[in-house]
Amino acid sequence: MSRKLVSLVVLFVMLLALAIPVASQTSGEMVPTIIVHSVTQAERPVEYETTRLVVENMRELGLDVEHRAIPWAQLIDEIWFSRTEESSAAERPFQMTYWRMVGRPERSDPDEFTYNLFHSSVRDRGYNFIGYDNPEYDALAEAQRVEVADKEARLELICEAQQIIRNDMINAYFLHPLTPQVVNTAVFNSDSITTQAGIGVHNFWTWIGIEPAGDDKTLITSTTSFLSAFNPLEISGDAPSRVTEMTWDRLMRINSIGVPEPWAAESVVWEDPLNVVVTLREGMKWHDGEDVLSDDAAFSFEAALAGTTQTDEDGNQKFQPEAPDYYPFARNVAGIEIIDDLSLRFTLNSPSAAFETSSLAKLNLIPKHIWEPFISDLLERDDADVESIQEEIPIGSGPFKYVAFDVNEFVFLEAFDDHWARPNIDAWIMNVVPNQEATLGQIQSGEMNFLWEWPGDPSVLQSIVDDNEHLDLFSAISIGMNYFAFNVRYAPFDDVNFRQAVAHTIPQQFIIDNIYNGMAAPADSFVSAALEFWRQCDDLPSYDFSIDGARDLLSSAGYSWDDDGRLLYP
Repeated sequence: MSRKLVSLVVLFVMLLALAIPVASQTSGEMVPTIIVHSVTQAERPVEYETTRLVVENMRELGLDVEHRAIPWAQLIDEIWFSRTEESSAAERPFQMTYWRMVGRPERSDPDEFTYNLFHSSVRDRGYNFIGYDNPEYDALAEAQRVEVADKEARLELICEAQQIIRNDMINAYFLHPLTPQVVNTAVFNSDSITTQAGIGVHNFWTWIGIEPAGDDKTLITSTTSFLSAFNPLEISGDAPSRVTEMTWDRLMRINSIGVPEPWAAESVVWEDPLNVVVTLREGMKWHDGEDVLSDDAAFSFEAALAGTTQTDEDGNQKFQPEAPDYYPFARNVAGIEIIDDLSLRFTLNSPSAAFETSSLAKLNLIPKHIWEPFISDLLERDDADVESIQEEIPIGSGPFKYVAFDVNEFVFLEAFDDHWARPNIDAWIMNVVPNQEATLGQIQSGEMNFLWEWPGDPSVLQSIVDDNEHLDLFSAISIGMNYFAFNVRYAPFDDVNFRQAVAHTIPQQFIIDNIYNGMAAPADSFVSAALEFWRQCDDLPSYDFSIDGARDLLSSAGYSWDDDGRLLYP
């Protein structure tokens, strides 16, 4: 689609939207209690304190606001899996929550966030849990995907997308964290640690390349979150993803400077904009000793595309993918042809500027001999998807393999000797340590030698490093971002004026300076400042901290206050 055509479509949709009145609450009705979710103080103090501060500021607008702090596992359940539009008022899903999207290598290309966070096709089961539905935005998100010939033209489309999201204030972005990590350099050589653009030192290249300084060849780290699941067709959180990327190979990987390069693939050759031939490395093995073949690679994508078509009570048909987390990254594949045991051809529905990054470097290779029975069984049922599957000992082909795990306590991996990129360490262990004091104690005592996840005050880590000559602090701006997400399905967050007013209650610089102690960069978009090329946009709208400004905006939109100072709907 040409930029001119996209612009015409966008203009038409905008004019149409102006002609359609937005449903509102009864005039003069009091805005009911708003619940703002976050994790608990013990798990992530900075997120808890930030939410508490914003809740207090929202009350200055005449709102009754409740801060609901719950464990991360419960938060995922209440936010991610509660998005029905038919709920009664008493049973409605979340209204507003502190949320974070972490930095992953495949997010070096902005497509994953540009499309999957906001496109209307993933409202029901995908990343668009806030319920955003904007045909104008959909057109831009789709157009940037097929703009393969002109990178500057694609940049223009992505900048327009950022402008729309900022204007609509769907998510109130306020910071990109600087990811602080502490490494024990008495155990590991510091010059063998890789900093990946937008990720930091806790990345795949560090895990396989870090060199022991002595006889200790076990890397021990921790996470504050329960590990949920180890499933190659489920994205179950940041910590499990770190494990998944080491235990299941991918056809390509994002290198340390953010560019996709062949990994399990020996070569990736584009025949034309719709056809790409991938040739696998020879001699690859699954962890159970079976050969990795092109049939496995094809099945990995077919499993992500698998699903059933269901008919609702109105007779409308809707496709339900069995792997909803990965379906958006495979859906552009029109067909897969097996050429020989090691080669296959992908044919796309449409040209894709991000196919290598968001598909070939995103989907995990899974063994067909293990997963085909699982998928076949699921297709016969309508009460489960791949998230219901957990292998006793998962089988991948990556440079690490599973030894043992308990999703509530730990995961223990060991180097896979038959891998062409065998790690320099022999074992990798991640323990679940929700308590921050325990985490600090373990990195200082040597029980842990790589602290990669720290949700507390970063200055605490700096003090510890200053007092210990064997500990080094690393940090880098993340591709990920922290923000408040609004459920736009329901009032009052279905009103852009209300969302913009709430954005004015977030004291961005105060949070960065005083809660994060400077270990964060300001955010105003879903595209990180770490991705410099994709942030070459005109200035995005700003929402400076101002309670008075928020009240003025509400007043201009027709809101009012009763004699007790409570906010009333227009």
